[in-house]
Amino acid sequence: MSEASDRIDQLIAETTDWRGATLAAVRTAILAADPAIVEEWKWMGSPVWSLDGMIAVGDAHKAKVKLTFAHGAQLADPDRLFNAGFEGNARRVIDYLEGDPVRADELTALVRTAIVHNQTKLKKNVKGKS
Repeated sequence: MSEASDRIDQLIAETTDWRGATLAAVRTAILAADPAIVEEWKWMGSPVWSLDGMIAVGDAHKAKVKLTFAHGAQLADPDRLFNAGFEGNARRVIDYLEGDPVRADELTALVRTAIVHNQTKLKKNVKGKS
């Protein structure tokens, strides 16, 4: 396990209300998408999940758990998980409020879509440099 994974474990353990359980469920769904996903710890205490580029950042705020997808605006979201962040042209957000279910299968599918987006973007960048 990496230092970042240990720090995420600690964050979840220290967040003893519903937000910790929600963040743990979000993390499980994200990691289920691909065994190569890397956990990172950035920006003074935010869990970040990456594979061939950033996928998402998770944060436990006072009244919600926020999951921000770095390239969410470019992702198909047939299950309509995104519920915030529509004002920008890059990121999209899933805000989980107390009592909101983490739709794990749909979230895992969205993460897989983000990974394909990252890999496609990576291939285009490599081709452009040839």
